[in-house]
Amino acid sequence: MPDLLIELFSEEIPARMQARARADLQKLVTDGLVEAGLTYAHAAAFSTPRRLTLAIEGLSTESRAVREERKGPSVSAPAQAVEGFLRSTGLTLEQLEKRADKKGEVYFAVIERPGRRAPEIIAEVLDSTIRNFPWPKSMRWGAGSLRWVRPLHSILCILSDEGGTDVVPLTVDGITAGNSTRGHRFLSPDAFCVNNFEDYAAKLKRAHVILDSAEREGAILAEAQTLAFAAGMELVEDRALLTEVAGLVEWPVPLMGRIAEDFLGLPPEVLQTSMKEHQKFFSVRNPKTGRIEGFVTVANTLTADQGETILKGNQKVLAARLSDAKFFWENDLRVARAGMDDWAEGLKSVTFHNKLGSQSDRIARIAALAREIAPMVGADPDLAERAARLAKLDLRSAMVGEFPELQGLMGMYYAQAAGEPEAVANAARDHYAPLGPSDAVPTEPVPVAVALADKIDTLTGFWAIDEKPTGSKDPFALRRAALGVIRLVLGNGVRAALAGRQGILAVPMTLFATQRGTLDLDAKIADLLAFFHDRLKVFLKDQGIRHDVIDACLAMTGNDDLTLLVKRATALQATLQTEDGANLVAGYKRASNILSQAEQKDGVEYSFGADPKFAEGDEERALFTALDQAEAAIAPAMAAEDFATAMQAMATLRGPIDAFFTATQINTDNQIVRRNRLNLLHRIRSLCLSVADLSKLDG
Repeated sequence: MPDLLIELFSEEIPARMQARARADLQKLVTDGLVEAGLTYAHAAAFSTPRRLTLAIEGLSTESRAVREERKGPSVSAPAQAVEGFLRSTGLTLEQLEKRADKKGEVYFAVIERPGRRAPEIIAEVLDSTIRNFPWPKSMRWGAGSLRWVRPLHSILCILSDEGGTDVVPLTVDGITAGNSTRGHRFLSPDAFCVNNFEDYAAKLKRAHVILDSAEREGAILAEAQTLAFAAGMELVEDRALLTEVAGLVEWPVPLMGRIAEDFLGLPPEVLQTSMKEHQKFFSVRNPKTGRIEGFVTVANTLTADQGETILKGNQKVLAARLSDAKFFWENDLRVARAGMDDWAEGLKSVTFHNKLGSQSDRIARIAALAREIAPMVGADPDLAERAARLAKLDLRSAMVGEFPELQGLMGMYYAQAAGEPEAVANAARDHYAPLGPSDAVPTEPVPVAVALADKIDTLTGFWAIDEKPTGSKDPFALRRAALGVIRLVLGNGVRAALAGRQGILAVPMTLFATQRGTLDLDAKIADLLAFFHDRLKVFLKDQGIRHDVIDACLAMTGNDDLTLLVKRATALQATLQTEDGANLVAGYKRASNILSQAEQKDGVEYSFGADPKFAEGDEERALFTALDQAEAAIAPAMAAEDFATAMQAMATLRGPIDAFFTATQINTDNQIVRRNRLNLLHRIRSLCLSVADLSKLDG
């Protein structure tokens, strides 16, 4: 079976588009080949700044012949029905067969498609792929109609096996496929022919092109680390930047430079961000001082002076960039040391949302809420309020205006410069956290209070104005905010009710209700709590806790205390993973079903207490004893919120319940005994429901 090699050679492809383009090329071509009847053994896609490549091994030489029989309408059917059937099959009336059927004669179409050679199919699939490639942005050039991310120069498309190499006949918008490509733009610009993928990859490397982006990343990282180590320093690794830089060069040549002494006083994050965003430099840290003192840039060519000229040019541009950053930093420090009043005043004119007021209004709400939350997380209320009032002032700073990704972090530096307590400065740094699922959760009391207040204000505000997430749309990142609250609460073991008139949500929601007048406070809080529960289900599912387990715990009182809720769900999940726990659910449901049917039939509720004196057998008496013992253990355990002990005690009922059902007939003719046994089932149901609503469990 032959191997297929495709290369689409163009002007530079933006680095951010390359990974998606590799995946799209592989999927579009392989799906198209398979749909056309070809098979293959393996496929791999590659990219450099100037080429997309796909290598397919073990491609079949032709598609299989296909014979399809399709039943059509009755011979006596209206002409329109017959014509529609003909159109769908591509046959004429004379080509149809008439066959006997249960209801008379019907038309049958026998469609035969002969096998097709691979080159013909490849040409069709690749032509369609190129013309319909899903680039995020594309362009036209010259007089042609083809759109590509950048002007497409050549197409390499060959089939190779032991017998040799053949070019697949294909022309797309005047570009005819061949068996040649080009190497590095400057180091090896001449064209050369290739015979197969191995020959192609080897000749590219000789022509100063590393085809595999992962190999380029590895080469950059290894050489950058070596350069830093040789200078007695260490590379600050940045995987996202590494991937981006590998998409900018075909022949990476790392070079190391030093940052001028004038700029070493800038915060390390400012140096890193400026170099990364503006020049794609890697930062180099001095382990002795902890400062960022150098950088690694990656050239795309070799030079006679070993990159000295390139480094000088880069250092000149870097000095200009860092001069701007230094100017911003020094001006911001003057404002910070003066108390940041100018920034606070400026936020009065910055709109947060047209229905929720300015950033200044929002800060006032967060400060009031942080004071309320502070005792719940062990924070000083005055410090929490002070931190909330300062945390967002860096939004008006010149540095955050230049680098928005540094908001919060710069707030910490400015709070420190203003002489604020460490807890206040750390709250400015951490109050946005956690932003993503991998972010660390703040644990210091004051930052936790401000972070919770920030996210809860966002959620209650947008709930108050009916701007809730719908479907996949969540323009205000409210799902992320809710998950942030959940992680803050659970990560710090915060014990607080969310709902109710005394709950955390009621403080800001009451304010919004006062402002808007017509707000149904209870309904809004209940709806927002349901949103939290939905987010919690997603979060706990990722932690391995079943959705029905969560539902069983949500049905209990206190479900707005997220720490308590998760504690109960974790204990129930652990119990259900034991044999006794799993079988107990079956026994509980059997008892509940029998009881419900009897109550419905008799029109009464059997909840008046079962009396052991009416027990007739050892198994029935043993169940009374087991229930007494379980109740004695469960009640104090539940009072102490020791759900694990309570559920273990509940699981001990499995054996006695099973034995009771095996030996005892519930609906006996003796009505006194029957009522007593139904009341006993009610006792089983009530005891189990005091721990969790087992009726919500699957199975």
